[in-house]
Amino acid sequence: MTNLFNLDGKIALVTGARTGIGRGIAEGLAEAGCNVVGAGHAEMPETKQYIESLGRKFLYYDIDMSKQDKIQDLVDTTVKTFGRLDILVNNAGIIRREDVLEFSEKNWDDVINTNQKSLFFLSQAAARVMKAQGGGKIINIASMLSFQGGIRVVSYTASKSAVAGITKLMANELAKYNIQVNAIAPGYIATNNTDALIKDPKRSVEILSRIPADRWGTPEDLKGAAVFLASQASNYVNGHILAVDGGWLAR
Repeated sequence: MTNLFNLDGKIALVTGARTGIGRGIAEGLAEAGCNVVGAGHAEMPETKQYIESLGRKFLYYDIDMSKQDKIQDLVDTTVKTFGRLDILVNNAGIIRREDVLEFSEKNWDDVINTNQKSLFFLSQAAARVMKAQGGGKIINIASMLSFQGGIRVVSYTASKSAVAGITKLMANELAKYNIQVNAIAPGYIATNNTDALIKDPKRSVEILSRIPADRWGTPEDLKGAAVFLASQASNYVNGHILAVDGGWLAR
């Protein structure tokens, strides 16, 4: 059974692996055996140090995920460095908070470009490599707002609803190439993106009161789900949005 979750020698590309959910997932994949490419707009010394302490290899690739001009080079560099690409985790994402009646075009475009457009085109580039290899795993990071509307985050809600849809469509089209495409929908996880909510006494209490687990999640809570979806254990799981939410959607 443990062999089903063994990722020894696999190559994983994780966007936004410097902090938060992306760092937790990158470290979890390395713990399971992966060498990791961390893509983002700032160096990731803590992620690199931890992964290399496990005896795995880590490569940092500098990229602004709000743009698409370096996406193909990111994939090409991964393959040139490690010889293949087995797992893609589309984690990079941003959020903008503004009342719907005042929401700006910039706040719309910034979020959609990062969370939706780059996610698709990176998945496309990775899938081409995976098809040639005979298979692979794509894991998108969705959200509770893939299921719900939320407030004051209209472009984020739009993008994460799109992530769920893109996940299902790509699963349909890529299954014949032995590529499984799934998503993890984190609940309320303590990260940079949720810091404003955590510091808001009213919203924090409201959120906690609806989580059966009675706590905010941590990036470590996503490790198991990521390893499952990246491994042989999930070979017959495709187009699924896996909520890791402490029971939020059940209440």
